[in-house]
Amino acid sequence: MLRFIMVCICVIGYLILSIPILLVEWVIGKFNKRAKDISSLRIIQATFRFILKVTGAEITVIGHENVPKDQAVLYIGNHRSFFDILLTYVLCPDLTGYVAKKEMEPIPLLSIWMRYLHCLFLDRKDIKAGMKTILTAIEKVKSGISICIFPEGTRNKGNDELELLPFHDGSFKIATKTGCPIVPIAINNSAEIFEAHFPKIKPCKVVVEYCKPIYPEQLDREDKKHLGAYTQKIILETLKKNRHLTK
Repeated sequence: MLRFIMVCICVIGYLILSIPILLVEWVIGKFNKRAKDISSLRIIQATFRFILKVTGAEITVIGHENVPKDQAVLYIGNHRSFFDILLTYVLCPDLTGYVAKKEMEPIPLLSIWMRYLHCLFLDRKDIKAGMKTILTAIEKVKSGISICIFPEGTRNKGNDELELLPFHDGSFKIATKTGCPIVPIAINNSAEIFEAHFPKIKPCKVVVEYCKPIYPEQLDREDKKHLGAYTQKIILETLKKNRHLTK
C-alpha cells in the first residue's frame, strides 16, 4: 500500500509543482516549437522513470533497436495496465503522441501536458469523432511525430494476458495512409504491477519487446487487408515466447 501512496504523491505532486514548468515550456514554444517539444518529452520521461522505480518493477526491454530512428512510426501494443503508457513512453526515442480515451481530456493539468506531448483524445462512442482523431494522427505522422495506440480499444481485463481483444482496424489507417512502419510492442505481466491486486502496487517482472517493424506496402494483399489480425498474431506469439521471463 505504501508504494501506491508514493505513486499517488508523485503524480499529484508533479502535476501541481509543474505549473511553472508548463508556463516556461509555453514561452519556449513561442520561439522554438521543436525545442519545447523535446524538452517536454524528456521531462515526462524522467518523471515516468522515477515512478516506475517507485513501483519496484523489474523491467526487461527486448528489441528496442528495432525501432526506426529516422522516421515517425506507428506503435501498436497490447494493453492490460495503466502502466503500459509509462513502460513504453520512457523508451520513445523522439516525439510520440499517444491516443487516449476522451474521458481523460477534462482532467486538469494532465490534459495540458498530454496536449504538449501531442497526445490525442479518442471518443470511442462517436464514429465521426473517432475518424477525425485518426485523421489528425495521420497528419501528426506526416509531420514526423510517431503515434502509439492500443487497438484493443480499452484495457484488457481478462484473466489470461494471451487472450487479446480484437484489434480495431481503423487504427492501422495511420500506417496505410502515411506509409510509416508499424512497430508491434508486446508487454508481458504489466497488470501485476497494479491492476491484478488493486489498490496495492507490488514489485514484479515485466517484459517489453519491440518486434521488427511491419511495412504494410511489403505485405501480400490478404495480410494488408487484415492488418490488425496480422499485427495481433505477431504480438501474441511474442507474448507466448516471453511469458517464462516473468516467472
